[in-house]
Amino acid sequence: MNRTRKKIERPKNPYPTVNLLSRWSFWWMRDIFRLGLKGPLREEDLYQNRESLDSGRLTDKFSKLWEQERMRKKPSILRVIGRAYGSVFLPLGVLYSITESICKAIQPLLLGGLVAYFVEGQTTTTELDAYKLAAGIVLCSVIPVFTFHPFIFYIFQVGTKIRIGLSGLIYRKCLQISKNASNDGLRGRAINILSNDVGRFDVALAFLHDLWKGPTESILIGYLMYREIGISAVIGVAFMLSFIPLQAYVGKKAAYYRRRTAERTDLRVKLMNEIIQGIQVIKMYAWENSFAKLIADIRYKEVRAIKGTSYIHAALSCTSMISPLSVFLALVSYIYLGDSLTAKRVYTVSSYFNMLNDSMVHFWPLAITFVSEATVSAKRVREFLQDGDAATTPVLKTDKKHLTKKYNNENNEKVELNGNVSEGENFGELANGREIHPHAERKGVEIRNVSATWDADTPTDGKGNVALSELNVKIGERALVAIVGPVGAGKSTLLNALLGEVKINSGQIVINGGLSYAAQEPWVFEGTVRDNIVFVDSYNERRYKKVIKACALERDLELMPNGDLTIVGERGVSLSGGQKARVNLARAIYHKADIYLLDDPLSAVDTHVGKHIFERCITEFLYDKIVILVTHQLQYLFEVEQLILMNSGRIEAQGRYQDLQKNEKCQFLLMQATYETPNEDADTTDALSVDSRMSRSESEKSMEHHQLLHADEAPVEDIHQEQQAVGSVKLDVYMSYFKALESPILLLIIVALFICARFMLTGVDYFLSRWVIWEEKVSIANATPMSSVQESNVTLSVNETLSNHTTVRSVENEEAVRQELVIFYAIILGSTMVVYILRTFGFFRMCIRISLKLHDRLFRGITRTSMYFFNVNSSGRILNRFAKDIRTVDTDVPHTLLDCIAFAIDISGVLIIVAIANYWLLVPAAFIVAFLFLFRYIYVNTSRSVKRIES
Repeated sequence: MNRTRKKIERPKNPYPTVNLLSRWSFWWMRDIFRLGLKGPLREEDLYQNRESLDSGRLTDKFSKLWEQERMRKKPSILRVIGRAYGSVFLPLGVLYSITESICKAIQPLLLGGLVAYFVEGQTTTTELDAYKLAAGIVLCSVIPVFTFHPFIFYIFQVGTKIRIGLSGLIYRKCLQISKNASNDGLRGRAINILSNDVGRFDVALAFLHDLWKGPTESILIGYLMYREIGISAVIGVAFMLSFIPLQAYVGKKAAYYRRRTAERTDLRVKLMNEIIQGIQVIKMYAWENSFAKLIADIRYKEVRAIKGTSYIHAALSCTSMISPLSVFLALVSYIYLGDSLTAKRVYTVSSYFNMLNDSMVHFWPLAITFVSEATVSAKRVREFLQDGDAATTPVLKTDKKHLTKKYNNENNEKVELNGNVSEGENFGELANGREIHPHAERKGVEIRNVSATWDADTPTDGKGNVALSELNVKIGERALVAIVGPVGAGKSTLLNALLGEVKINSGQIVINGGLSYAAQEPWVFEGTVRDNIVFVDSYNERRYKKVIKACALERDLELMPNGDLTIVGERGVSLSGGQKARVNLARAIYHKADIYLLDDPLSAVDTHVGKHIFERCITEFLYDKIVILVTHQLQYLFEVEQLILMNSGRIEAQGRYQDLQKNEKCQFLLMQATYETPNEDADTTDALSVDSRMSRSESEKSMEHHQLLHADEAPVEDIHQEQQAVGSVKLDVYMSYFKALESPILLLIIVALFICARFMLTGVDYFLSRWVIWEEKVSIANATPMSSVQESNVTLSVNETLSNHTTVRSVENEEAVRQELVIFYAIILGSTMVVYILRTFGFFRMCIRISLKLHDRLFRGITRTSMYFFNVNSSGRILNRFAKDIRTVDTDVPHTLLDCIAFAIDISGVLIIVAIANYWLLVPAAFIVAFLFLFRYIYVNTSRSVKRIES
């Protein structure tokens, strides 16, 4: 499709040819970043897809694996993914995880040794040892960084392959699902799954190894801390691990809320699809407010489920406070057991608890959450792929050689059909179903004792609401067959039975030859007229011109601004009813087939055009094909070879029109078929005056010379192509997001809580450092004779501990001061945790409120705009705003915004602390900040353009 659009030539992807160093450093992407700095990227600037990411190949791979998997009693999409990539991904992930864990475990030991070097009076660590320890710390930091990015790049490549393969499966499912299947909300479900569900697997893969890495690191770190502070480490670790059952419960609730959110999102997107499809009627009857209320009710229920998920993420974000609490319990218990604190122990233990917090409190719950969400998404994909399977009419397959059997029709004309039978077998003994042999030598159609129903749940015994009952039809080669009957007689259902779109309860259908079908309701997609006619076939100019002439489209193409390269909107909004019908017919006959099923193609055109189509197209162009024509135009029945008269799902009579006219009952049914012609959509604009008929005749003669067929080398631009923003995201975009809150005071309170939480946590660390200094000086004082301690700097109160400007007056009050320090430590730590909880939950509640307002504004804007907007924008494009983009606002934006604000405040806090400690350190910090901002500028310019192209 879309063959006449402007062809996009992309540069070749350099990844397969570059060396290992270039892949590891991502230097092979330098050209993309260079273009991103010059200006906004276009689609033709992006590299070509690698062969390993070819959608057809990946879809075939997943289709084969799914066909094998669906034979199981309980098929699983996760098992399909594991069979596709598990053998490579799992060992590589284990190797990376082990390397990272070893580096993380060694680094705190090295850090503790380096801190001990700066303790006053120590003699065990030399300057050379300090340099070695510093080098080891740097090395332990560099190795995970240099291995993480290539690993995560590989992970997301695998995730992309999974997304492409599953998307292809879903797309094929949409094309293959039978009309008799229960497809309520099928389009909304498909869009929601493609927008939201298939993209969750790459994130789940990135966190998958944290499921086992977290518990493993807990054992390793617990052992190393036990060597440092003994049983006190067990107390801190036990407190931290006590949250694991809660996290398991949270993961279960997250999956529950994910299911509820997905179900309600499906319902909302389904309703939005119906609103978009029927927007003209809604505007005509001024039903906007009624549907707005309906959408608001569904959206409110959806947001309630999203609120549950958001609060779970808020609780997980607050778990960052578990590490300081664990450090507090471990150190306090260590002191009360009679031991003294040292800088080395405190820094080592704090580093280990931070590491354990990342593994078990942060990444492990996230792994549970993301894997749970991916499991739910896998289940939804599986359910979608399995929906409607029972409704698909079975196609009988055989390994036996096709044999030829002969049957006589009512006119004693022999019709040869290839059947799946052996010599001596009766055709009637075949299993119920539909059998098609597209490459059979002798073409024909055999319908024998067929009963069918639209209800997919109707048992195969034929009971229930039967649409077709005991049909018997035999059609030979080069036959023109007409099916006539009143409205609701089953004419279209009979064609759908031949296509396999309805459930056959009994009987057999054998089709020898390829099929082409023109539906009663014309289908025109967004693209050029030529795209709509050629469709998936290759362009053959000679055949194409014959089809244009046979379908009476020459004059219409002359009147179009770009001839056959004129772009028509979705559903053919820029075409009249007759033009859509003829484009729909032209697509069917352009496709080379043996059997053409034409469902009432003459009802939407006037008499003159209908006569032209019947004579030039049906009887002349398709003279050597089998044509099965559903029609209400009785004037053409004299020329058909076989007439099938239907009523109430049964065949009342078959034969030639002249013979059926002699029967009174047949005459009555034929009259009904004439009077009940559904020609409301007939194209009155196709009524031709004498002048227009003459011009049509002239155009037929001069068609070879008229510029209504454009050459392939004249590509056409889509004038309704979605516009792409240029440059950085405007400040108005950010302001519009926060303005949707409609409460500046609440926004200021949330920002103040963020700043307060950061300063309070910094205060906790600062207090701990002063406490350690006090403990070390107390230890020195206790180990030194009283006469030499008079000038020591040992403090005896909390205020003096913080100020660090006191002298020893008595060592007998040490325990009292230590008790005060513990209480003060507990107070500021508890206060910090309260502020963190208020900050995080308030932030997510604010984001939910904003999301609700933005959706309401989007819906009001869509329903109150003019119809021109819907004519130039496809329904899929509009629906994607309500599916993918709203999901981004609901879930992705809050998490990203939370990290962004927290990181900005954290960096500011770090710079302030550095300035307080030694303002000369701001000089290298300034260079580092400038360097990072440069890289950010380079990266953001490119990534922003790519993201806009993607959306």
